[in-house]
Amino acid sequence: MRYERPITGALAAVVVASILTWATPTFAQTNPDPNAAPNPYRLDEGWAKLPAGRNWGATFGISVDRSDGRSMWAFDRCEKQTLCGDSHLAPIFHFDPTGKVIANFGADMFAAPHGLFADRYGNVWVTDFQIKNGKGYTVRKFSPDGKLLMTLGKDGVAGDNDSQDLLNAPSNVLIAPDDTIFVGDGHGMIDGKPTNARIVHYTKDGKFIKAWGHLGTGPGEFETPHMLAMDAMGRLFVADRGNARIQIFDQNGRYLTEWKQFGRPSGVYINKNDDIYVSDSTSTEKTNPGFMQGIRVGNVKDGKVTAFIPETKELSAEEGVAADDAGNIYGGYTNTPNFTKGGPPEVNFRRFVKKDPGL
Repeated sequence: MRYERPITGALAAVVVASILTWATPTFAQTNPDPNAAPNPYRLDEGWAKLPAGRNWGATFGISVDRSDGRSMWAFDRCEKQTLCGDSHLAPIFHFDPTGKVIANFGADMFAAPHGLFADRYGNVWVTDFQIKNGKGYTVRKFSPDGKLLMTLGKDGVAGDNDSQDLLNAPSNVLIAPDDTIFVGDGHGMIDGKPTNARIVHYTKDGKFIKAWGHLGTGPGEFETPHMLAMDAMGRLFVADRGNARIQIFDQNGRYLTEWKQFGRPSGVYINKNDDIYVSDSTSTEKTNPGFMQGIRVGNVKDGKVTAFIPETKELSAEEGVAADDAGNIYGGYTNTPNFTKGGPPEVNFRRFVKKDPGL
């Protein structure tokens, strides 16, 4: 049984004030047009350069390397749209600030690459969200040079929403400032079957702490916990894509609030200045009326959308999002025409830079 000492007096007042600060919505979006923010960015054509003969697969998982703030990581699907299970290509790429590949590893280890997080030590964490040939449904941690350091879950084995040591379609992973691990476990329906819909919290050594959430539309419930981010206050932001919202929690899983002004989020990234970047690849007049697809930018301090990079060509493709310390924005693309319409190979990891360096 758990015992807690009651708090009274001045300490109670401080705690209540802290709860109100965290739980109260911190935005006042006054513009009724969710697509009206200016676009101060342009596409930096051809930034990411793959080795000769290698083409991009679908790429959702992208991240700045938090050990330097300049280099970037990407997790592609082995020149395919979804599955790597039959491929011998290595899907994890590390790019220097000029877009040159400086590391590439992970061959023969993944069924379906999805989320990626690069921590402050330079380690890279990745999620495998489908099962193929005995692989999949894991979270793996690698050193910067590709040494496998940890595996959460068990290859090819699906857990349920109550599992402590198994996962079911993990979408993404995040490492908190105290080095504990958060996993967004679940990716909606796969092959006609529901996956999990929860957040799982582990110690830095991979031991289960707790889990919260299940399939639903209410506070603390999820349709697809597609990507995770954390602000300077330690609040956990969850891109609950199917419910067209970002849900915000404390690290104990207590629901604080939700935001809908950033669209139907596939990806969410927060930098060290608390700037927030949200990619929307699924808004339509049916799923989220009034919202165009693209990347919306703001700050978590007020929650206002201050910039918008509209996506008008690669619809239903721009899923991943990240930013480096210089303010460049990166997009990861999945359902590009080379997969959906048999078009030529495309660059599925793209960079956007400020149109005017003085802005």
